[in-house]
Amino acid sequence: MNKILPYIAVIMAMLIWAGSDIAVQHSLVFVRPLTLIVIRFTIAILLMLCVGLLARSAGKQGSLLSLQMITMRDIPLFLLAGTMQPVLYFIFETYCYRSLSSPTIAEALLSTAPLIAPWLALLILHERVTRNNILGILISSVGMFMLVLVGSQNFELGNPIGIPLAFLAVCSAVIYTIVLKKIPSRYSPLSIVFYDQLVSLLFFYPIWAIVDGRACVTEGLLLAPVAPEMIYSIGYLAVFSSVAAFVLFCYTVRQIGVTQANAFNNARPIFTALIMLAFFGEQLPLGKWIGIALVVVGLFVCQKGEKPSLKKE
Repeated sequence: MNKILPYIAVIMAMLIWAGSDIAVQHSLVFVRPLTLIVIRFTIAILLMLCVGLLARSAGKQGSLLSLQMITMRDIPLFLLAGTMQPVLYFIFETYCYRSLSSPTIAEALLSTAPLIAPWLALLILHERVTRNNILGILISSVGMFMLVLVGSQNFELGNPIGIPLAFLAVCSAVIYTIVLKKIPSRYSPLSIVFYDQLVSLLFFYPIWAIVDGRACVTEGLLLAPVAPEMIYSIGYLAVFSSVAAFVLFCYTVRQIGVTQANAFNNARPIFTALIMLAFFGEQLPLGKWIGIALVVVGLFVCQKGEKPSLKKE
């Protein structure tokens, strides 16, 4: 059972993140983009603090949800993790979407983390990368591109600066997962995510004050009256996307490694497509179903038993 727990965890994380884009769209009706980021991560920090304190009071210091103090020598790792994601990733992602005319092309470029992760993991962590890993990632990536591109009509490039920005965003996300692997095992996943997002808020609060602060004071924090939809959407982003999914993904990275964990990013378009089908009635053309099949096959191949590796000497 313990062997399959990381895979259950990462699938749940990808399912949660697949619904995040929909929740963000609904939330932005009520609040400005940076205000949304600050609100969701502030709620997430407070929630994790409460959960961590409850776990400590219950005598579960070594559990998945315990909260530990970090030592001085480990602070640089947490600072690096928080800087990579969400700070740099969010910044590069935002300007990538702004630069490229086609959201489809931007989404495809931003979905290439599984293709880059094995090489950075090999270079930095000397993590073993097998031929099955590479083959599975390539198969599932073809399926992911089919899911993203089939049925899309706008392929205008726009400002080409968006391409390196997408690459920087993806590298930030992959380096974040590499740092997760480097953080000592004595820290629980909740502790890692807590300090990671605490670092991110140290960056986001000043940026928010400059960009949205004056407008929030003069025009109000909200763009529209409070409604249940706002509470549900922001609550989903704060509790599930910013806490549960990050904790589950962190747990998976530390159990099965950077390459195999990142391969599951190719499954996110599957869940997004199925959510749109189930809740919004958006039909899936044959090409998308083929893409789903390729992603699933690729993930199985990627996680399959060891073959001669590409391990760095």
